[in-house]
Amino acid sequence: MRRIVSVWLIDWPVTVRARSAGRTSPPDPALAPAVPLALIRRTARGAVIHALNPAARAAGLRRGQTQADALAMIPALACRPADPEADRHALEGLAVWAERWSPAVSLSASGDGLDGICFDMTGAAHLFGGEAALPHRIGTRLAEAGITARVAVAPTIGAAWALARHGDPERRTLSVDDDSLRDSLAGLPVEALRVGADIVAEARRFGLKRIGDLYPMPRAGLARRFRESDGIDLVRRLDQALGFAAEALVPVRAAPRYRVWEAHAEPLTDMDGIVARLPGLATDLAAALDRDGQGARALTLSGFRTDGTVSGLSVRMSRPDRDPGVWLRLFRERGLERIDPGFGIDALMLSADLTEPVTARQTEMTGQAVEDRAAALAPLIDRLSARLGEGRVLRPEPVDSWIPERAERLRPALGHVPSVTDPGDGRRRPILLLDPPEPIEALAELPDGAPARFTWRRVSRRVKRADGPERLSPEWWRPRPDGRQVRTRDYYCVEDDGGRRYWLFREGLYGREYAGHDDERAPSWWMHGMFA
Repeated sequence: MRRIVSVWLIDWPVTVRARSAGRTSPPDPALAPAVPLALIRRTARGAVIHALNPAARAAGLRRGQTQADALAMIPALACRPADPEADRHALEGLAVWAERWSPAVSLSASGDGLDGICFDMTGAAHLFGGEAALPHRIGTRLAEAGITARVAVAPTIGAAWALARHGDPERRTLSVDDDSLRDSLAGLPVEALRVGADIVAEARRFGLKRIGDLYPMPRAGLARRFRESDGIDLVRRLDQALGFAAEALVPVRAAPRYRVWEAHAEPLTDMDGIVARLPGLATDLAAALDRDGQGARALTLSGFRTDGTVSGLSVRMSRPDRDPGVWLRLFRERGLERIDPGFGIDALMLSADLTEPVTARQTEMTGQAVEDRAAALAPLIDRLSARLGEGRVLRPEPVDSWIPERAERLRPALGHVPSVTDPGDGRRRPILLLDPPEPIEALAELPDGAPARFTWRRVSRRVKRADGPERLSPEWWRPRPDGRQVRTRDYYCVEDDGGRRYWLFREGLYGREYAGHDDERAPSWWMHGMFA
């Protein structure tokens, strides 16, 4: 039996505003419980009420009413601008916090906007004291965070949504099973089927006020007459609520395939408690990965705080790994103190956000250790990236170009498996490459001789040995930044009388790209790098 939990966050926009205002000083007097408060949004009809606090609702105001009418009824009404974007952002944060109960949490909405969350608890209620205790536990946790909510558990998304918003107002938690689902929905109003106001008004014209009134009606006639512009009809919504039509949950973020967690009766208020429990979580997660032959490339440690927020820390690895010791070291390098316990963390979760198969590697052959320089380099990359940040630890990546300064680019080292193999094309490249190359004055035999002497940075050097040229043709499809023609390069490896080795090139060819005229396009010499 499928079990769906729907949580209706009563007066959610007002709650979000109160929670955000609690972090400012001085506090807004309009947020006092006894003061009638309305949040206003601008529409084509003008300023209308988007949300109300209990005091304003008790005074007879309603959502959708114009601000002018509301002020005529209650001159002392406090009006503040609504912020639907902030409400959505806060609701997404609450959905992440609700992952303590389910790995996939979805947002739910009513006709006035997003005002709840929904998640699947099938087969997992026993982890939280059983289904009878689960709705009460969820409601209690939300109340401790200052959030007023009503919780319903039902076999379908539509039924749970309907019971949470239109069920018995005296009860904060509701639960129905398959046997009582039809009878539980029969007494609810037609708007509990998540249909628009036009369909509700049309149904009332025909005397269809309750969901139970629809049961004996011909389905073909209902589907033909009561249909919204987006294609959703009354019959489909009814079938979804009763479980005759499938409906999928769309989570706020993809659920991790591997995760372990533990709840705490007494909230953790300091880092010592978090550090003490992390090894156990890491061991359990490593065991789950080992059973499936997987390794983690990215991990997230999430602390679910008692105030309805989540504080987390993520680490990434260049190679899949399932060694708890390596994970713990990376979390320490990253800085566990970044997890803010606030008023207390009552649940911890360690999840593997990205996994890859781990293939066995031979480490010895005939008694001799097989060198794997890439594998040896990976732990260093992981630790440096955790300590300094992923964007500050870079590695060169080959680019499809034979011009040396374009032949590679720097990318985050964690993005790819590090490679330390020799390209094997026989070309020598200096350990230090100047970008851009620096001009030099050279004395060389025409047309293709190596320089016998050159001056670089106002120091004259005599060439003792030279090798070359290595000719690199120009990439004519890439013009120079100054608009001049790109020309051929001849590279030379030279050594001066002091034993220092350089990488020089001549740009331009005598007789082909230069006809001997005295102009600025005469071949020129450049310093491009130094060898060790």
